[in-house]
Amino acid sequence: MTPALAIDGLGVAFDDFVALEDVSLSVAPGGSFGLVGESGSGKSTLLRAVAGLAPASAGTIAVDGKVLGSKRDKAFYRKVQMVFQDPYGSLHPRQTVDRLLLEPLAIHGFDDAEDRIVRALDEVGLGSGFRFRYSHQLSGGQRQRVAIARALILEPSILLLDEPTSALDASVQAEVLNLLEQLRAARNLTFVMVSHDLAVITHMCDRLMVMQNGRTVEQLTAADLAAREVTQDYTRGLLAASEGFRRDV
Repeated sequence: MTPALAIDGLGVAFDDFVALEDVSLSVAPGGSFGLVGESGSGKSTLLRAVAGLAPASAGTIAVDGKVLGSKRDKAFYRKVQMVFQDPYGSLHPRQTVDRLLLEPLAIHGFDDAEDRIVRALDEVGLGSGFRFRYSHQLSGGQRQRVAIARALILEPSILLLDEPTSALDASVQAEVLNLLEQLRAARNLTFVMVSHDLAVITHMCDRLMVMQNGRTVEQLTAADLAAREVTQDYTRGLLAASEGFRRDV
């Protein structure tokens, strides 16, 4: 089976700073792949390189077997969409939800915009009553639902998720994660997800890669991570840190 996403020997450099070095991974169609590691490990840079927002200095990125060039075309963005970390910063403050959802449809020449907007809002649990609100009139969770609707309205097959719930309250995080899981199952989406939270990654992803200083530490299944069956000390350290402080009773 041809991978939905295949990255081979990827490097990203900004002047003299090497952000990614020799990173490789493969995600099957309909699979979910997680990226974990401390801040600055290169997780978000990897997603941005796939999306064409960070320049690759080495290696290849292929989607459905097609190696991507330095620029992304419209066909790529029909297939691959990204949901960013900050729902406050990723939505234009002077555009209504309707306008935010209409823009990608207009760019890609869809003539059934009305039906798609209504369906997209229903899918993310908002409904058409939210169409003509501005982002400042929405809660953080509602904003992220709009961002997800905007990403899904072109019916992509791959969703890049950069800490999609880290800016949200814990209860809202669970709602948005459950929504994403439902949408993945319904649409057979392929997920690549960045998170600091190992519990989120083990819940949402089948496989994951641990990163440090722009390099791969190890790749393993979510089941292995949950069972503490890891091979590298760095991963053990992440697991220990994720448990937080324990108070002796």
